[in-house]
Amino acid sequence: MEAFLISTGLVSIAEIGDKTMLLSIVMAATWRRPTPIILGILAATLLNHAFAALAGTVLAHFITGDWMRWIVGVAFLGFAAWALIPDTLDEQKGEVQRGFWAIFWTTASAFFLIEMGDKTQVATAMLAARFENLPLVVAGSTLGMMLVNGPAVLLGETAAKKLPLKWIRLAAAVGFAATGLWILFAP
Repeated sequence: MEAFLISTGLVSIAEIGDKTMLLSIVMAATWRRPTPIILGILAATLLNHAFAALAGTVLAHFITGDWMRWIVGVAFLGFAAWALIPDTLDEQKGEVQRGFWAIFWTTASAFFLIEMGDKTQVATAMLAARFENLPLVVAGSTLGMMLVNGPAVLLGETAAKKLPLKWIRLAAAVGFAATGLWILFAP
């Protein structure tokens, strides 16, 4: 259960203000069709984070002991620094087909690609390496993404104007740093 809760908490905090959250807001403001957007985000996140967690689990089998602890701990300290850097997203121009499946597939494709190499994807891989529990890490990281992106879709542009992103980025950085230090120095 620890793997699920930590994955949910860290990914949800890190996702606030991230480029995928900004993409959620842009898509919601553009299409005003929350159901296919939210389902597209869910599908992309499940697939992307399953691949990331699988990679982390495989990594954990090949690198063990103190090496693994140091790699994962230092990675989380890196995520702490990375979380302090604001993400940007250029608004899309042009008209896009507005049917349910067109919006779903556009959202799923965009989210899958934009999440590649993102801090939440890499964090999912490192959490899977740390906990070696692929189902709980994927479920937790996916829930963390949905806890942020679902409301972002529903609230649209209003959410971006109301959230103090500077403080949220700081909270994400503190969470990642605390996790890194815990991994490095816990008995």
